[in-house]
Formats: sequence, structure tokens, C-alpha cells
Amino acid sequence: MADEHERHENDIIVSEILERRYVPAYLKSVPWEGFNYAGHEIKIVESTDLYGATVWPSALVLCYFLEKHEKQLCIEDKNIIEIGSGTGLVAIVACLLGAQVIATDLEELIGNLKYNLLCNTKMKSKHVPQVKELIWGSNLEMNFPKSSLRFDYILAADVVYNHPCLEELLETFDHLCSENTIILWVMRFRKENMLLENTFIQKFKELFDMEVIYNLPSLSIKLYKAKRRNCQK
Repeated sequence: MADEHERHENDIIVSEILERRYVPAYLKSVPWEGFNYAGHEIKIVESTDLYGATVWPSALVLCYFLEKHEKQLCIEDKNIIEIGSGTGLVAIVACLLGAQVIATDLEELIGNLKYNLLCNTKMKSKHVPQVKELIWGSNLEMNFPKSSLRFDYILAADVVYNHPCLEELLETFDHLCSENTIILWVMRFRKENMLLENTFIQKFKELFDMEVIYNLPSLSIKLYKAKRRNCQK
């Protein structure tokens, strides 16, 4: 009965998450997708020729969690960095909830990321979001000096998949995370990448204590909350 009740609750959450996305009534010259979060309609311009410039279900899960637990997380005025921001939807929602946000991704995604953040937060957010290039594992100390890092939250959605930079991703998590930083990381599990995913999670656990906040089997998604295991760097 407990498992049945849990599945029912998860089905309700998934339904609420997917309802936040809407399709425009008519198409314009620039295609976009619509979302409802933080009391705003958010219009996201995607680029189908770039993997990172698409809104994936993991981003919707993280946006839903941030909005649903805004008060418990005390999002307002918190310093937040998102890695692998893609289209910027998660960063936009965090910004609209009052956070000080740095959205990061690769150089080829920065233009579209800046556009989406500007269009959806201008005159609507308490703090102006920043956009920075971040190549996982590359020039971390130069671009994000450890002495000046004070992130309350690190956000990440669907950053673990079949790519060759998983060691660099782990290094990036480690570098950006200070003693009190909380990581909110949504992972979509793919059968073809099971070994790779499990290996990454085991390595992640060597550095961070983690717990499952959401387990959504119908989306093959889990939301993790993590904190540094060893506070001494």
C-alpha cells in the first residue's frame, strides 16, 4: 500500500510539472516554448541544432521544485550558480524567485542563454542575472577563484549523459562547492548509459552526501540534494 501511495503522489507531481509547459497558439518567425513559473509566463527560444539549447524534462522538475519549495529553500537573495544552463529556464525561474543567479554554459550556447534571460527577467527580477562561460574542469580557479566563491546553491539539470567530460564535471562540482553549499541536481536515467551513470554517482558520493528528494519513475528522473562530505578542503 505504501508503494502504491508513493506512486500516486509521484504521478500527481509529474502531472503538475508537465502542465507548466504550454505551446503558443500561433507560430512566429522565431519558435519558442512557453512555461508558467513564479507567477510569470516564460518564453524560451530553443535551438534544435544544439543539444544544450533544448528544454529537457529534468529542467522542468528542477523549476517545479524551486517554486514549490521557495520558502523552505529561502531562495530570495541567495547566491546561485547553475552549471549547464542550456536555454536558461532554471536560471530564469531562480532569478524570478529573487535569487542572485549566475547561469553558465559553453561559448556556443551563451548568446541564446543571454537572450532568454534578458527577455524573461528584465524589469521582473530583484537581481540582474549574470551569464558566464564555463567549460567543465577548465580554468576553474582563474574564472571562479576559490577565495571568492560563496554559492548557497549549485543547480544542475541533466548534466550527466554519454559525454566524455564526466571527470571534469565532477571536478567542477567540487571546485564550486564550499562548506555550506547545497547542490540540487536532477538526473535523467537512460538505460543505454546505466553503467556510466552509476559510476558517476559512486564517484560523486565519495565527495558529497546525497539524498533523493524526488523519484519520478515515469520520467526516469531523480532529484538529488547534496552537500560536501568533507568540509575541509
